[in-house]
Amino acid sequence: MSFWTGKGPRSALQEYDDLVAKEKREIERKKPSPKVVVFCGSSRFVDIMAVVAWLVEREEGAITLGLHLLPAWYRSPDGSLPPDHLAEREGCAAAMDELHLRKIDLADEIFVVDVCGYIGESTAKEMAYAINRGKPIRRFSSDPIGRKVWEMATERKRPAAWVAKDKMGRP
Repeated sequence: MSFWTGKGPRSALQEYDDLVAKEKREIERKKPSPKVVVFCGSSRFVDIMAVVAWLVEREEGAITLGLHLLPAWYRSPDGSLPPDHLAEREGCAAAMDELHLRKIDLADEIFVVDVCGYIGESTAKEMAYAINRGKPIRRFSSDPIGRKVWEMATERKRPAAWVAKDKMGRP
């Protein structure tokens, strides 16, 4: 009587299982990776970015990177609740700007959330950085997803933060 000790010849079933596992690994290796999209734009539009990111992930199967939409209960260390420019308030703007450039380095494309055509100084720098690295740039104002989000958002009254203002503070 012979007992399997684990050292004898491999069974046809074991060889078949190994072949199937090898084929599965090869299929996974050949599967294209999802594109990576990084969002750039003013932090006053972070709510719009969140919706656009959701739609890009859902409709395009992309990985998205961008600003974080913090809950209403979040407070800065000084106890304030700034409506935008949180990194400046918390004293980490330079570090966050540098981190955002690293996100651009990782991205396959950039999606600029230019609500009402507004592009601030930081966003303009990020766009120039992306262009210098050959990254394609999409713009909210001319993208089908941007138009879809704008229609959803404007069904209700627009928040005052969305109204782009010139250097004199005029809408």
